[in-house]
Amino acid sequence: MGVVRISPELGLLFDPIKGTVAEQREDVVQYALDPLYPKVEKLDNIADDLMNQLVPDNELMESYANRGKASYIGGLYTNIWMGFIIGLVVAFVILVSTLFTSPAGMEIIKTALKPATGGA
Repeated sequence: MGVVRISPELGLLFDPIKGTVAEQREDVVQYALDPLYPKVEKLDNIADDLMNQLVPDNELMESYANRGKASYIGGLYTNIWMGFIIGLVVAFVILVSTLFTSPAGMEIIKTALKPATGGA
């Protein structure tokens, strides 16, 4: 932001950000940072968007409207199906292992593998 010239004859300046009155000097260079503020705001929004990607129910900058819980719901359905599939595999392994380890299970296997005799 700029400064306000109080008295050009005396060389007095007022800095509205600091609220001070100072003498104008030739050896002090002051840069105006006003053109940089929009770019800093844009970078700040991008940094906030990166932090929002870590939470599954926050809106992202470049996503469609009302898509905040899409990642949460997608992860929920994926975990439900994966749990179902893993549960079926574990149940099958337990069933097969009990079938081969019990004596009654071995009898079932022997009768199933015995060739059928008899005829037409």
